[in-house]
Amino acid sequence: MMFSIMAILFSLATFFSTLFGGLFAERFKNKLYSIMAFAAGVLLGVVSFDIFPEIIEQIKINDFNPTEIMIALVLGFMLFHFLEKAVLIHHAHECDYVEHKHPEVGVLSALALAGHSFMDGVGIGLGFQVNAAIGILVAIAVIAHDFTDGMNTFTLMFVNKNSEKKSLAFLLLDSITPLLGATSTLFFKVSPHFLVLYLGFFAGFLLYIGASDILPEAHSQHSSFKLIGLTALGLLFIFVVTRFV
Repeated sequence: MMFSIMAILFSLATFFSTLFGGLFAERFKNKLYSIMAFAAGVLLGVVSFDIFPEIIEQIKINDFNPTEIMIALVLGFMLFHFLEKAVLIHHAHECDYVEHKHPEVGVLSALALAGHSFMDGVGIGLGFQVNAAIGILVAIAVIAHDFTDGMNTFTLMFVNKNSEKKSLAFLLLDSITPLLGATSTLFFKVSPHFLVLYLGFFAGFLLYIGASDILPEAHSQHSSFKLIGLTALGLLFIFVVTRFV
């Protein structure tokens, strides 16, 4: 019961993290490409310095098969790649033609991020089902990158010609979904083996979003050492944060 309460409380923190991230992007919407460059670094940092070390630790403790986890990672990467190309194949990367931006692209992207945020909440709940230490580690990783999820939700809506009001409405949806995901785990339980497979899948998912989607979008208008530096700063930020957890 106590772990369930902790899962809900930590998922509530993701609500504020996501919301503040989106409001930050709204406040500095004239700097969206710089924000996206930083966000890509944050996502890659979460995978490299938080999720991967946790996976390695669980493999050592439980003698899990690492090949299974890498398969889960590849599936997570390829599933999001497939969904993006299947649903957004005509629109997703028309960033070279700014006048051809489509509002529905922003909506579909924001809905995908909301689904991703729901699974963030599920991840927190599943982590606490194993033990408090894993739950807290997963929650910290989620809270850290949900700030950028909020930024990305607003950014992807707004950059695709949706109104500011509509962009903020989808930001609110993305902020609520982690709480719903964590709450859903009160009704089922999973094994540590399933959790580590989920972490692998989750890592592949984040790798795709960071390296194949957000980072190229950040450089779509122009590349610069400033943008590269912001990505490196995002990586450094997560590296420093994970040294204290």
